[in-house]
Amino acid sequence: MNINQVVEIRSKTLCYFGVGALQKVTDICAYLKSTGVKSVLVTTDEIVYKVTGVWEVLEPALKKAGINYALYTGVVPNPTVDGIDEAVALGKKAGAGAVIGIGGGSAIDTGKSAAVLLHPDFAKYNARDLYLFKFDATKAVPIIAINTTHGTGTEVDRFAVASIPELEYKPALAVDCLYPQFAIDDPAIMRGLPVGQTMYTAVDALNHVVEAATSLATNPYVVMTAVETGRLVAKYLPQAVAHPDDLTARYYLLYASMIGGICFDNGLLHYTHAMEHPLSGIKPNLPHGLGLGMILPAVIKVIYPACPEILASIFASYVPGLKGVAGEAEMCAKGVEQWLFNVGVTEKLADFGYTEKDLENATRLTFETPSLSFLLSVAPVKATEKIVRNIYMESLKPMCK
Repeated sequence: MNINQVVEIRSKTLCYFGVGALQKVTDICAYLKSTGVKSVLVTTDEIVYKVTGVWEVLEPALKKAGINYALYTGVVPNPTVDGIDEAVALGKKAGAGAVIGIGGGSAIDTGKSAAVLLHPDFAKYNARDLYLFKFDATKAVPIIAINTTHGTGTEVDRFAVASIPELEYKPALAVDCLYPQFAIDDPAIMRGLPVGQTMYTAVDALNHVVEAATSLATNPYVVMTAVETGRLVAKYLPQAVAHPDDLTARYYLLYASMIGGICFDNGLLHYTHAMEHPLSGIKPNLPHGLGLGMILPAVIKVIYPACPEILASIFASYVPGLKGVAGEAEMCAKGVEQWLFNVGVTEKLADFGYTEKDLENATRLTFETPSLSFLLSVAPVKATEKIVRNIYMESLKPMCK
């Protein structure tokens, strides 16, 4: 660590965490009412708010507080600016003074984005303006995040992402007004999470901390939370895959995701997220965590020599025998890929239909998409088109074969 570098350590959201935390929505609704909120916009998809049991607790709480609501259920994986605009229109019609996002990153990020555009100061803008950075997003109506996955960390951070389909862009926002005022992290909500989402969201959390702990903006707090997140994912993801109803496994994966969100809120992200966004911009049906898992081993191979001690600490439970020396880069990369395969994340880019032509386009988009160049600027190894292209190409097929 550079002890002369002054860094920021952030944590601004009040997160209610633990089994039963969902019941806190009654207190949250009462608080909103006390601040003059008469109507809220709820962003979710057509299934998650019901199957998780959230709605049967939240709707009565809203009614008890005398708060009206507009329900937007059009959220899709890799949400688009068009969907955000639809949600905003619904919220404006209802006079929404706050936003409640129910779901994983897609639903909460949609809600965060809508919260900016519902603020009176930004009424003339739309979601494309927001994600093309045509104005400074400095204000938002209050945001409440009811999280239903253990991966994104968006319930406790200042980030949001959305796709601009016609440009194949998937930019990221990082502004203080996007911190939720309140968050709910209740492991009981996640017992029904499908196996694929269980794996992919946990891999997302792991990638968050790998990037944050190795960025040029890292600090000792980030590294500490990264090592703990890595340990928890290694221990509890296989248990959650094998026993989906295990609340202890869900609890610790959710905790790993939450502290991982705080971790990258402080340490930022670089290669894997900057490179996954173009992949899901090209193919919107790609699950975010799967895309990250596909390219993580090749990213490790590139960045390991620059920060071997940190990565050896994070991956101690994944690749036995790491000593934290630069020459272990390939050993660590292949070991992590094998761990991903063992836990069930077995696809590589070619398996999902990506071609070398797609990856040339992805390389271009990595440097062209607004905001991604900032992420690349904090990578521990200077990002060049050659390095990015090589990471993509090496991720087409397994390293281990």
